[in-house]
Amino acid sequence: MLSRLQELRKEEETLLRVKAALHDQLTRLKVEELALQSLIRAKEENTADSSALVAVDPHQTLGQMDNEAAINQTELHLSLQPHEEEEEEEEEEESDS
Repeated sequence: MLSRLQELRKEEETLLRVKAALHDQLTRLKVEELALQSLIRAKEENTADSSALVAVDPHQTLGQMDNEAAINQTELHLSLQPHEEEEEEEEEEESDS
């Protein structure tokens, strides 16, 4: 009888570990699901924004759209430069230590 009780306790411990592992996995899956939903929404908004731009001014030439894209990319590039400098400074500080 005592050995049967020990077996049941071991089984209970095993089941509790499995339960904890499944709970952790479920939590990770929920986080991944939310991230994917966010990406899908962002992509849909970008698609809707792009189609809205075309719908607003159908007489706009492709050249003008290319210029706007180039300007937007330039602004993005310029806004990233300070961040890159900070990373370089951090790397230099780490190598000096």
